[in-house]
Amino acid sequence: MDRFILLLNRVVLGLIVLIVTIPLLYVLLGSFLQPQILVTRGISFNPEHWTIDGYVRIFTDGSIMRGFLNSVLYAGGFTLISVGFSILAGYSLSIDNLAGKKALMIFFLFTMFFNGGMIPTYLLVRELGMINTPWAVILPGAVTVWNIILARTYFKALPNELKEAARIDGASDFKIFLNIILPLAKPIIFVLALYAFIGQWNSYFNAMIYLEDRSLYPLQLIMRDILIQNEVQPGMIADQLARAEMQRIAEMIKYSSIVVASLPLLIMYPFFQKYFEKGVMVGSLK
Repeated sequence: MDRFILLLNRVVLGLIVLIVTIPLLYVLLGSFLQPQILVTRGISFNPEHWTIDGYVRIFTDGSIMRGFLNSVLYAGGFTLISVGFSILAGYSLSIDNLAGKKALMIFFLFTMFFNGGMIPTYLLVRELGMINTPWAVILPGAVTVWNIILARTYFKALPNELKEAARIDGASDFKIFLNIILPLAKPIIFVLALYAFIGQWNSYFNAMIYLEDRSLYPLQLIMRDILIQNEVQPGMIADQLARAEMQRIAEMIKYSSIVVASLPLLIMYPFFQKYFEKGVMVGSLK
């Protein structure tokens, strides 16, 4: 019976891996194929049908590369703010004798279920003068109660004897946090950083609402124009090309853009993976 269950688990996991891997391989291979071949024949391994023109156009086009750099800026700033405040708030709420701890938790939990909505949020961002600035993308939603709870639970699981021993040696609360707690918090820090970076990297809605200057658009918003509206920038094509040629180029750029947009996440995850399971499990269980 145990062998059957183990075999069944392997089969199910193998199917899940195939479901996830096949679309990724299709997009990767499709980014190197001529679009007319991909549409009429599907994936082809004939070298004559392969091209890197999509990547050439991406890396030579200013709007896509500028959007890529904007996304790195937004996701990096968002991650720093999110992780920093989540760690500080989580550690503070993990202290048993913190004054007003219960009231703070009620206040934080209330915001998990109720919010002002899109229009009041837009009005607040406008009154703060952040419309059409990077701060409109970075600040709203940077700190989430769920991340604070994860950090709080992780810190509560750490033994109090470490802090007591440090206090006996004359260490202040700040020194304890900086020299003892933070080195032990690497798993939860990496988990929160991964959550924040992925969430912001894949986001385009806030940028679509708050940004007016196209030079501030993140890569995801530019990809939205390419993927949904089949729009390409005038610099990518010559003015004399027909609309059919424009659609062909847009189709070719689609897959290449998806691959380029996915690269940072694919590069990050192997380095974060060893901390991911430990941080999630310890941070989610009391």
